Amino acid sequence: MDATTALDGVLHQTHMVLVGAVGAVGGLGADGEIRVDLSDPAESTRLRTAMTVDSLPGFHCMCLGDVRFELFDRDGGRLAVVVLHHGATLRWGQWDGDAVLAEGHLLLDWLDGHGMPGPLQQFERDRQRAEEQAAERRDWLAAMPAGLEGTADQILGLSQIGGAASPELLVELTDRLQLTLPDPVERVLALLDWYGSGSGRCSGYPPHEGVPGELLGRVSISDLLAGLADSRAGERHDAGAVRHLVGRKTRPRQKRDVARLPEPLRARLLAHARRSGDSDKQARAERWLAPSQASPS
Repeated sequence: MDATTALDGVLHQTHMVLVGAVGAVGGLGADGEIRVDLSDPAESTRLRTAMTVDSLPGFHCMCLGDVRFELFDRDGGRLAVVVLHHGATLRWGQWDGDAVLAEGHLLLDWLDGHGMPGPLQQFERDRQRAEEQAAERRDWLAAMPAGLEGTADQILGLSQIGGAASPELLVELTDRLQLTLPDPVERVLALLDWYGSGSGRCSGYPPHEGVPGELLGRVSISDLLAGLADSRAGERHDAGAVRHLVGRKTRPRQKRDVARLPEPLRARLLAHARRSGDSDKQARAERWLAPSQASPS
């Protein structure tokens, strides 16, 4: 018996499984604990199928896991404790690392069918969010200005390490933009379009999305205003401008620069923020752009 089938051997001997959510210190949560009798061969087969292991790649998830399975034999002796992680892997003390399930959704469906829908619901939420983030990343990459394509992996890597762009990288990007787009208005329009892509959030966005904002912070307010006044400026440019002008410490002299916005432009950007459906962005825009409010310090 190899390591991938070792758990199935234990499940063959299991007559009862106690299932519960993993608590903050690794124990069972107070709510949602369930007992399942596996003396019925059909029930045992369903769980064994759901826990079929595909591979043992040797990695070890850093979190405590989501669901804990305690397996007991006919006499009530505990055979094993197995923990489910993210609807995809299992942890068992007999393995050197976490095991990848052959079909993780089967175990989530099994839990759902036994009165524990939370893990399946969380998995679906996580999958939906991952799909949204992938779409945002594609949108952001598609908006990257010409001449910067070769730096995409380096910039995206900022979100993997949770870091900000280095001064050296910003200088390189600035030089590339000036070479590819020598006209300052065209550069501003390209950066605004880029910053208006992706998630569009003013906070809580992945670090790579902050790079066009950093580059806009190096643009003079005169060039920024010229770009926004250009006939080519559209909704996405306004989105980038709002994100830039009402974000936290986005410009060295942000208060003074926002005060220079012409009233029609201020009203246009405020209207865009109000239409966005983003409550955080709207609140920031109201503070910075609403005519009845003084600009924040």
